[in-house]
Formats: sequence, structure tokens, C-alpha cells
Amino acid sequence: MAKKRPIALLAELASNKEDFGGMPLAPGHRMCIGCGIPPIVNEVILAIDEPVVVSTATGCLEVTTGVYPVTAWNVPWIHVNFQSAAAVIGGVEAAYKVLKKKGLYDKEVKFVAFGGDGGTYDIGFQSLSATVERGHDFLYVCYNNEGYQNTGYQKSSATPIGAYTKTTPVGKEKIGKQEPRKDMTMIMAAHGIPYTAQAAPHIYRDLTKKVKKAMSFKGPKFINVLQPCTLSWRFAPEDTMRLAKLAVETRYWPVYEVIDGKYWKVNVKPKRPKPIEEYIAAQPRWKHVLKYPEIVEKIQKEVDEKWNHLLALEEMSKKLAEKEGVDYEKLFELPKEEN
Repeated sequence: MAKKRPIALLAELASNKEDFGGMPLAPGHRMCIGCGIPPIVNEVILAIDEPVVVSTATGCLEVTTGVYPVTAWNVPWIHVNFQSAAAVIGGVEAAYKVLKKKGLYDKEVKFVAFGGDGGTYDIGFQSLSATVERGHDFLYVCYNNEGYQNTGYQKSSATPIGAYTKTTPVGKEKIGKQEPRKDMTMIMAAHGIPYTAQAAPHIYRDLTKKVKKAMSFKGPKFINVLQPCTLSWRFAPEDTMRLAKLAVETRYWPVYEVIDGKYWKVNVKPKRPKPIEEYIAAQPRWKHVLKYPEIVEKIQKEVDEKWNHLLALEEMSKKLAEKEGVDYEKLFELPKEEN
């Protein structure tokens, strides 16, 4: 009988980048089968040409990639508490600028923070808003799985109306979450930062382009990426990207970008948008609302109103750009690389 080969420690895997194509986040982590976080993280970091320093808040990404004493990270990585990912990466960026100013370091480095919706929309919002207000040069990426999945699926302010969570059960008195989801991308755009965007992992060219565009700006940047959770949304692992695609096709998750908080561009406009029922029906956490037409109607109304608002902002942006003598389309192009 052949001798079994012991499973390599994550530290061993991380020390042999060439074995897996130099991915920033190595295989061997403990994320669920079908989880969309690894492709999101790798798409983001691989789109950045310079060396990257990463901070992550407590959450799914942290607990599955840095189980002491091993790690799946192939870039410098800092795990901090739930509320401080933005503040800590802002501090690292500030220290880096001091080192450069004193002539102690001359390499170009980029700074990225990752957080789930719990660590972004809720617990980490004060830290994120303050770090953005101070103008630190960093990119914040929210992997948004619409709940506190790491701790067993409690509701967050990103959870949609009617969805089941451990803290918004379905019963005779209430049918899942009662409150509408917070629009974090709009809130970040309202900060007037250089670049804000919303993306989905299945459209990888769009996401990587947005990362490159974000990195062409100095100052704070924010990208909100939908991350369907196979465990808590309760769909088959192989359907992660199908769910992300449905979210875009139903206009539940618009894909767009904003420059300086005033120029808006919707990147994907479904010609024949699918009804929200199709997206809801694919998720056992949520499909019970199909029995309640009034709730479905409420959700569809929210989706339609947000979509129409976005289109209105885009049209307003075009008129503003024309008035200011700005080339609207050129604003959103990637800068040409220097030879």
C-alpha cells in the first residue's frame, strides 16, 4: 500500500508561489467550497502592478487564511480587530510616507484593506469614514455577503428585506428582516473621494479594470463587491457565480463607478432585466418571501427605484461634464501606461 503523503502546511504552500502561479492568496485556506472571496481577493491584488500591503478585519477572510501559526497570504498581511482595518492600513500608509520622506525607503507600495459587510457597513464604518476623511492613499474593498456569516449568519445592515438570518427568523409575527439594506456604495460616493465603484466577481474584467482605475488616483478609494455566500444563502457551491450574475441581471446589484463623488457611470445595463423573483427563488435563505406578493413587490420597488436613481445620476453627470468642458467618456478610461 502506498505511503500517504502528509498534507502540506499553509506556510509551506505560501513559500512556494511558483507551484500555484504566484497567486496572492494561496490554496490551502479554509474557506468554504464555492466561496467567492478567494477569486475576489486574487482578482484585486493581481490587478495591482506594485507591491501590496493588506489589512483585513476579523471575518470570513481572516479566520480562514490566518489560523495561527500558518497563513495562506503571499503578500504582507495584517489582521486587526473588526472595526479597524481601514484605520490600521491608513496608519501603515502614513508610516510609509514618513520613511520615503526621510529617504529610508524608495520603492512604490500600494495599500489595500478588505472587510466583509459586517466590518464595513456596521462595526467598521466609523473607522472607514474617518480614514477616508483624512485622505489616506489606499483602496478599501468590501466583500459583501449580506450578513455576519463568520459567526453563523446574523443580519447586517446589508441584509435585504425579508431574508432569513439567525437574528431575523421567519415566523407568524415577522417574515425575515424588516428593514431595507443600507446603500454603502452611495454613502462612500457621498464622501467625495476620488473613486468609488460597485462590482461583481463573475465580471472579472470589470472588477480588475476598476482596481486599476482606482489605483490611478491618489487618495482613498472604495469598491463594493457582491459575494454570494454558499453556506448561509444555502445554494449549491457550484452556483456562486450564477448567483452573482443573476444579481446583476435583475438589477438587484447594479455595476457602476463614480469619480470624485459627482461623475457616475453605469457599466452594465441589462437589455431584458429579469424579475427579482428569479434571484430570490435561487436562495433558500430568501425564497419564502415568494409566498408573500406584497413583500416581493416591496423588494422589486426598491430595486427599480435605486436603478432609476442611478440612471438619473448618470445623465446628470454627462450634463455636468459637458458644462464643465470635461470629456465624460475619457474620465472613465484607464490611463495609458508610460513606456
